[in-house]
Amino acid sequence: MRIPAHSVCTAIRDDIVSGVYERGSRLTEEQLARRYGVSRVPVREALRTLESEGFVVTRRHAGAHVAEPTEQEAGDLLDMRVLLEPLGAARAAQRRTEAHLKVLRGLVRLGQERARRGQGEDLRSLGGWFHETLAQASGSPALTALLTQLRHKIAWTHVVDQPAEPVEAWAERGAIVDAVARGDAERARALTALHAERSLPLHRIKGRSAAV
Repeated sequence: MRIPAHSVCTAIRDDIVSGVYERGSRLTEEQLARRYGVSRVPVREALRTLESEGFVVTRRHAGAHVAEPTEQEAGDLLDMRVLLEPLGAARAAQRRTEAHLKVLRGLVRLGQERARRGQGEDLRSLGGWFHETLAQASGSPALTALLTQLRHKIAWTHVVDQPAEPVEAWAERGAIVDAVARGDAERARALTALHAERSLPLHRIKGRSAAV
């Protein structure tokens, strides 16, 4: 696999999230440079970035390893998302552009259509694009980056089940977009908080059974 040097960090992160590199496994510069077809310099820079994000830890005399988040740390990620996503929606109501609204409305239409047809395989990615676009509409690069990092980490630490009523979940997203379009920051915040809280029972920490 050969990728551009500036994409090495994204590629390693994606492989960590998808489980190509198991938690606790060692990451050597030589191994990664060979896998991605780059020199060791961008790999070294990527590992520093991933360490700052919490995906990688450097152990003295042992080098870089994939981090091993605890159950408490995994739970904290969901708490942070419940706090930050409503803030992002409130900011989006104040700062969104017509282009953001067009994309958000298009995603809601697609999501509702797929949900009605029972095409669940598409809903996860559509939901991710929706929340990514909503974060971008906040007009805050720092907040967008935090929310993007949270989504990556939650995908890494949790299995997320589909809601029993996906049509209702997309109706909730549609109501959020309506509030954002009207510039109603408080309603956008409240609806997003409710949507995020309702999604919490769908998250299971990886490695634990559904009955736990």
